[in-house]
Amino acid sequence: MAGFAWTDGWRGFLEANGKRIEAACFGPSPQKAPTLVLLHEGLGCLSLWRDFPRRLVEATGCGVFAYSRAGYGGSDPVDLPRPLDYMTREAVGTLPQILDAIGFRHGVLAGHSDGASIAAIYAGSVEDFRVRGLVLIAPHFFTEPEGLASIAEAKRAYETGDLRARLARHHRDVDNAFRGWNDAWLDPSFKAWNIADTIDYWRVPVLAIQGADDQYGTLAQIREIESRIYSPADIAILDDCRHAPHAEQPERTLALIAGFVARLERIEAAPGAQAGTG
Repeated sequence: MAGFAWTDGWRGFLEANGKRIEAACFGPSPQKAPTLVLLHEGLGCLSLWRDFPRRLVEATGCGVFAYSRAGYGGSDPVDLPRPLDYMTREAVGTLPQILDAIGFRHGVLAGHSDGASIAAIYAGSVEDFRVRGLVLIAPHFFTEPEGLASIAEAKRAYETGDLRARLARHHRDVDNAFRGWNDAWLDPSFKAWNIADTIDYWRVPVLAIQGADDQYGTLAQIREIESRIYSPADIAILDDCRHAPHAEQPERTLALIAGFVARLERIEAAPGAQAGTG
C-alpha cells in the first residue's frame, strides 16, 4: 500500500488484508476536496459502476474512489465458502486499510446493497472522525423472505440463463464472485443475519435511497433506519425503481447525493462547527 499517489483517472491495484485489490480514482485528491468512497453491491465491482463515479465528481466536486472487493472484478479471489459475517469482516478488517492507503482525510462512504451494509457496519463499529456522512443505496440490515426469494431466482438465472455470461465480462473469476455472494445469502443459517444494531451507533448524517419496487428488500429496511437513528437522516423512496437507483434513475440519485454532500459542506463551514480528526 506504500507509495500510493492519487491521480485523477488512475486505475491499478492496492493491497489490503493480503489481497490485491483493483481500484480507481476520479477527480481531486483527498488533500484538495472531500472524498466519496464507493462500495459496490454483492455482484458488483469497479467496472459495474460504469460512468457513475465520474458523474459524481461532476455533480459534487468531490474526489471519488472505487474498488472491487476481494472476490470481485479484477481483484484476487477469496476462499469459499465465505464466512456468513463477510460484510462485517470487510467493514472492520479491510475497509480501514483501504481508507488509510488512499490518504482518506474526510468524506462520505457511499454504498449500494451489500456495500451499503458494509458502510453501515463501519459507521457503527469503527470510530473514524474522517467519515462525515453515509449514502446508503438499497441497504440491507436483515434478511427478508422476499429478498431471499429473489436471490434464489438469481441462482437459477446464473445456472440456466445468461446471468453468468453477463457477469463474466466484469469478473475475472465469475464463479468465485457469484458463489461467494449467493451461497452465503442462501445458507439456511444466514436467515438469522441482522446488523440493525449498527444504526444505534451512527453519529453522522445519513442519506438513504431505495427503489419503491426493490426486489431484494422491502421498505422495512428503510423504516429500520427511521425508527433507530439518532443523527439526521434524509430518506428518498424512488417510484418506478427497483434495486439499483444509481443505474435506473441516475439523474435523481446524483441530485440527491449532490444535495446531501453540499449540506454537509455547509454544516462544516458554519461558524463554531466541530471539525473531525484525520
